[in-house]
Amino acid sequence: MAWLYVFAGGLLEIPWVMGLKYADSFWTYALVAAVISLSFFLIMKAYDSLPVGVVYAVFTGVGTVGIVLTEAVINGGIALKQVFFIAMIALGVIGLKITGKGR
Repeated sequence: MAWLYVFAGGLLEIPWVMGLKYADSFWTYALVAAVISLSFFLIMKAYDSLPVGVVYAVFTGVGTVGIVLTEAVINGGIALKQVFFIAMIALGVIGLKITGKGR
């Protein structure tokens, strides 16, 4: 269940980061704050049973990959160099999960 919290928190990082870019009123900032709160709540729940370093690395990796891919969809493309480095992040996250103690 803890890994579900990590991945859900990482996926929630996508809308709150994108929301910070596009927010333009009190209500949109309030919505972003609510999503940030939920994202961090899930990460804190994962810290109860998984190593902090691995959780944070996976959380930020999922968020980073998701944000770059979302931006690519919105902006209509992605460079081959970016695909390579996204794959490197994904491999690092997978490696940390496989080798982590809290599997």
